[in-house]
Amino acid sequence: MYLRPDEITSVLMDKISDFDFKVETAEVGHVVQVGDGIAIIYGLDKAMAGEVIEFPNGTLGLVQNLEEDNVGAIILGPYTEIKEGDIVTKTNRVLDVAVGEGLLGRVINAIGDPIDGKGPLEHDGYGLVERPAPSILSRQSVSEPMQTGLKAIDSLVPIGKGQRELIIGDRQTGKTAIAVDTIINQKDTGVISIYVAIGKKASSVVGVIDDLATRGAMKNTIVVSACASEPAPMLFLAPYAGCAIAEYFMERGKDVLIIYDDLSKHAVAYRELSLLLRRPPGREAFPGDVFYLHSRLLERAAKMSDKLGGGSITALPIVETQAGDVSAYIPTNIISITDGQIFLEADLFHSGVRPAINAGISVSRVGGAAQLKAMKQVSGTLRLDLAQYRELAAFSQFSSDLDSATKKKLERGKRIVEILKQPMYSTLAAEDQVASLRALGIGFYDGIDVEEIGHVEKKLIAFLHTSIQGLLNKIADGDKLLGHEFRRLDEAIETFGRMLHTTGKG
Repeated sequence: MYLRPDEITSVLMDKISDFDFKVETAEVGHVVQVGDGIAIIYGLDKAMAGEVIEFPNGTLGLVQNLEEDNVGAIILGPYTEIKEGDIVTKTNRVLDVAVGEGLLGRVINAIGDPIDGKGPLEHDGYGLVERPAPSILSRQSVSEPMQTGLKAIDSLVPIGKGQRELIIGDRQTGKTAIAVDTIINQKDTGVISIYVAIGKKASSVVGVIDDLATRGAMKNTIVVSACASEPAPMLFLAPYAGCAIAEYFMERGKDVLIIYDDLSKHAVAYRELSLLLRRPPGREAFPGDVFYLHSRLLERAAKMSDKLGGGSITALPIVETQAGDVSAYIPTNIISITDGQIFLEADLFHSGVRPAINAGISVSRVGGAAQLKAMKQVSGTLRLDLAQYRELAAFSQFSSDLDSATKKKLERGKRIVEILKQPMYSTLAAEDQVASLRALGIGFYDGIDVEEIGHVEKKLIAFLHTSIQGLLNKIADGDKLLGHEFRRLDEAIETFGRMLHTTGKG
């Protein structure tokens, strides 16, 4: 049989016409230098800033620097096994973390892996770690209170849902204690809490988790932990991971409280990364974009419009100062980003005033609009009275001969300070705070020894719950108290005062 060349050609063309020639290609580079959580990589010419890359042992990295002939990346995990010459692969994706209801009650690290020994996470998807903040049109003004359960905060520096309120002070002045109390106060409110530990000792984080679990608050809380023993990249990423989880709940119409403890250690970790990546140092050796580091994080806290579900993220960043210096670089940066600050003073703390809030420097630029109406009514002159007392107390140290009016103001001031004291883990409901501050305002505590005030306050609140529960419910609902309702509250307080006086005599 004879085959002509043109027939052979046509058969071959038919065979190869449907052949799809595909080759899987992956852009790879190799490690030139590695150490201290940083890798310099040659060959990833098409890498993007913020892109995830993969090392041979499965450890991930995140591209940070794009140089002419190399790429600088941070290593998200143990870096001791990575060595020069290792092959690095592009993934063409940006970093995300697991999000969803299954994270409640769990402890995870900065890249979303569980570290509490309770097995794998049940999650509903993934959220982007880096993401633009909601636009102005997507937001609404702060209008609902975020109750901390602490009289000194809810009356003087109130916080609203969607606000960013800075907690600032020297080390060991009770900053974390305020954050933990605020989380505990949300346990039955439906608010989801996220506690991000940045650069803290592992034992401190375990202590916080135990406190939350003991008081029943862990069921609504997620802990993102990047301890001091972890590499700087994990400390850098932790707050963004926590914020990504918070955004998942906010987008579903829920209210979220997120604590960043603390952002001064976050800035130090970022400075370490930047210097290792050979970025130009600026003031105090921090990189030029250290302001953007925190602004792009805290701007993601918002109260969303009703059209977008009405959810919110309330951020309480914590910053540590050195010797009370609020004019340092990182504190001033974060003060200018946030909507107010709660300043804790070491001298007050050591003198037994806890929470050690300096009412003169502390301010809330937004929360007053969200404060309970009844709270606003009873706390109107509190800040002024407290400021006058502090001034008089300082002045009276130099004089032994004081007139009766000054003595009276000093005695009233001592009682204001005593009422605002609150031991840790003893948060008060809003209606109980209002009742106690009203009693203070009408002079109920004036005839009581300062040492006895805390004990008497508990008895007063218990009595009011048995006699005017309906009125307390109205306060809790956020309604304004009318004149006759105030008279009813005052009468109940005076009735208890007479009972206390009779019991004391007996």
